[in-house]
Amino acid sequence: MDEWVEGWRIPLGTWVEGFVFWLQDMFPPFFNFLASVLTGIYEAMADLFTWPPVLVMIAIFGVLGLLARGWKFGIGGAVGLFGIQLLDQWESSMQTLALVLGSVLIATVLAIPIGIVAARSQVFSNLIRPVLDFMQTMPPLVYLLPGIFFFGIGEVPGMLATIVFAMPPGIRLTELGIRQVDQEVVEAGHAFGSPPGKILRQIQLPLARPTIMAGINQVIMLALSMVVLAGFVGAPGLGQEVLSALSRIEIGLGAEAGLSVVILAIYLDRVTASLGTRSGLGLSRLVKMR
Repeated sequence: MDEWVEGWRIPLGTWVEGFVFWLQDMFPPFFNFLASVLTGIYEAMADLFTWPPVLVMIAIFGVLGLLARGWKFGIGGAVGLFGIQLLDQWESSMQTLALVLGSVLIATVLAIPIGIVAARSQVFSNLIRPVLDFMQTMPPLVYLLPGIFFFGIGEVPGMLATIVFAMPPGIRLTELGIRQVDQEVVEAGHAFGSPPGKILRQIQLPLARPTIMAGINQVIMLALSMVVLAGFVGAPGLGQEVLSALSRIEIGLGAEAGLSVVILAIYLDRVTASLGTRSGLGLSRLVKMR
């Protein structure tokens, strides 16, 4: 009986490989275009963060922190980033930041419209929910395999894996935020004769902004964790430093790279979290919608 059961096997791996080879043969221009777009975004981000002098960039980040959360966080953020420079991890940190923000930009551009559609259509929401569950539960390193197959090693497979891995919270929380908007406020917009697009822009999105920003915050955190793993496929940044520390068992280098990741994560988390707390919709906004 056991031998009969063991003789049965679903050749899922063979099917997946065949599908991947079919994609590679059928759509090479698309993959070339996608690689060019991702490379261009990363290089633009990397130039933006690495071209100015270190102290200038630290001052800029400090000012952004001051505007976002006040002078205490501005000074603390600048001190933390200066600590990265003292650890000699500045260039790697800026490369990681470029990968994170480039991936988050694309993930956000995709996630918010999908979340809006899911909030407006229960059928679409039911269809996309298992897909998001699959994307969130798949082990992160598995996402690197198709990236390597289609694009080789470098920043492109790292960014692609990061986008796929980090996007689900943005979709879920965008949908949740729009669904939680008070229906009486939406009905008031309809009463003033506003079209659905204007209601979405001027009522639903502003009121849902705290929840949407919480989703973007989670996208950033997941992206930051994924780009470190992307070092295994040759993506530049702190992931390479962590991989080097693992391969040579250098505890000190691993501690320096890990601390740099923590500083970047805290800075990005606090800045994005502050953006979600500044929202509101008064009666004057409703009056303007006439």
